[in-house]
Amino acid sequence: MSSPHDFDFLHGAWQVRHRRRTDFLDPASDWEEFRSTSRCRALFDGAANIDEVDLPHLGARGLTLRLFDPESGQWSLHWAASRTGTLFPPVTGRFEGDRGEFHGDDTHDGKDVRVRFVWSGVCPAAAHWEQAFSVDGGTTWVTNWTMDFSRPPAS
Repeated sequence: MSSPHDFDFLHGAWQVRHRRRTDFLDPASDWEEFRSTSRCRALFDGAANIDEVDLPHLGARGLTLRLFDPESGQWSLHWAASRTGTLFPPVTGRFEGDRGEFHGDDTHDGKDVRVRFVWSGVCPAAAHWEQAFSVDGGTTWVTNWTMDFSRPPAS
């Protein structure tokens, strides 16, 4: 069952290894790899959080606002990019055990897409996130971005 503390693991500083497809809708496109840093902080006594990812490779920053709805037991995840100043449509979902799955609708390159975020491998020192798009209503998915989080070495 999901709870307002599902994302407590994410609070604090992270180093992140990204793998991103050069074409988000083409499963045969190449992957590019780069690194970033991320910092997440809790809000609303853990029932919300906000993180900022510094993406020097892309010349941008990203921000995610996560909000827990106690009535539905679901999270809504809202992504924004510094390049556009746009808040993208949210994905919603929940954690079942140590796996969180979140879905929503968006557009990419003028096409309607179903979006899926998955959090897995969650522990105090590491976590894995992936994004996939579907252009056929969720029958098939193209995983187009993964992020592997690890805690920075203690200084």
